[in-house]
Amino acid sequence: MKPLSSQELHNLAMNIVGRELESDGFEFMAVNSKPGKNPQFVCLKAKELHFIVVRPVAFPDDPRDYDTKLLKKVKDHALKFEAKTYYAGVRLSNATDRNLPVYLNEEYLVEYEGLLEI
Repeated sequence: MKPLSSQELHNLAMNIVGRELESDGFEFMAVNSKPGKNPQFVCLKAKELHFIVVRPVAFPDDPRDYDTKLLKKVKDHALKFEAKTYYAGVRLSNATDRNLPVYLNEEYLVEYEGLLEI
């Protein structure tokens, strides 16, 4: 069994958030899947710009906790474009034992409570 890499976990979290954004009527203007490059999504909805930072979170960490310094920097950048800023934390854990890593082609649990406006 091969544990997912940090890039694979990041991509998985982005896919989960991206599907929700799409179903909520967001139009993707830019997508950045490189960890460390923020925001991950720049979207348009109702003629309003949205900057969305996505992070995979490991069990037992709280998916609602975020790096305030980073999000302030993203928000300051977003304000220049009159954009709203959001954080999307997605906790991913092994379905069999939450203390084990998430493995490729194995079941996993997702805890995602939606976008947090910053």
